[in-house]
Amino acid sequence: MRRNRLGRSPVEITELSFGAAAIGNLFTEVGAEQAAAAVDAAWQEGVRYFDTAPHYGTGLSERRLGEALRAHPRDAYAVSTKAGRVLEPLTAAEAAASDGLSEGFAVPHTHRRRWDFSGDGIRRSLEDSLERLGLDRVDVVYLHDPDDHEEAAFREGYPALEKLRAEGMVGAIGAGMNQTAMLTRFVRDTDVDVVLCAGRFTLLDRSALDTLLPEAASRGRSVVVGGVFNSGLLADPRPGATYDYAAAPAPLVERALRIKAVTEKHGVPLRAAALHHPLGHPAVAGVLVGTRSADEVRDAAALLRTPVPDALWDDLRTEGLLDACRPSPGAGDHPGSGT
Repeated sequence: MRRNRLGRSPVEITELSFGAAAIGNLFTEVGAEQAAAAVDAAWQEGVRYFDTAPHYGTGLSERRLGEALRAHPRDAYAVSTKAGRVLEPLTAAEAAASDGLSEGFAVPHTHRRRWDFSGDGIRRSLEDSLERLGLDRVDVVYLHDPDDHEEAAFREGYPALEKLRAEGMVGAIGAGMNQTAMLTRFVRDTDVDVVLCAGRFTLLDRSALDTLLPEAASRGRSVVVGGVFNSGLLADPRPGATYDYAAAPAPLVERALRIKAVTEKHGVPLRAAALHHPLGHPAVAGVLVGTRSADEVRDAAALLRTPVPDALWDDLRTEGLLDACRPSPGAGDHPGSGT
């Protein structure tokens, strides 16, 4: 599996990366054996980049990922985690009063997540993550969803990441979000190596092309793209499908079905086209896919191996389903979005 370097950092990642939110019991419970089998399948398929966060199951994802990777040489893979939410134990009374999902994760209510983008908070978050992962360093740390904490993230959180990188505790630093405006500010105004952009460079939402991707390419920064299926619509377009974790509007369902008709005309599953799409941009180092089982991991790897002809992208442009004003990928580029 092809590897790409993150910006000017020493960190390399594989084009397909393992998103570990699901093995932290995202929405529904995943058993310990199933979680371990998913990580093992990723390794067997050649995946060498694994992404997690304290938020994912209040540390469960980090613990499971660290345990599953323990048998492999540390220098053979890259791990990213995130900072900005510090985990604090609940009192027995607080835990007893909690019910339902823990901010979307099916885990016991043992901890609260407290937003903290201060320098001390970032360092504490990373030190706690290292303990849960069982590692002495991680390769990448992202500031996690600083949408409502912009000034604190830039004034305190980002400088703390720079110090951690200078100390060698991390190899690359950045931010991970579901929007492009603040990520573009990180690329323009800081020395981040990489940003993680979820849901904004897909076959249905290409807004990352407006500013984020051109800025990243011109400054030698990398982008990891997540959410390529927009939470479901590009995996199985139909009435009732979800788009960005809500019911998909009818016009988007219709557009997704039109895209599917074009991809299938070329013998390519829609999911394969959706996975390949971001890799056409020179700033994109890899695509992050969340998986909760070995079968899902093997499926994602098979989609990445599926050939996607240039004619497919040409037909999508002709049908007005990709930005017609964007030039096609240049010679030697990975066929995909067109930039």
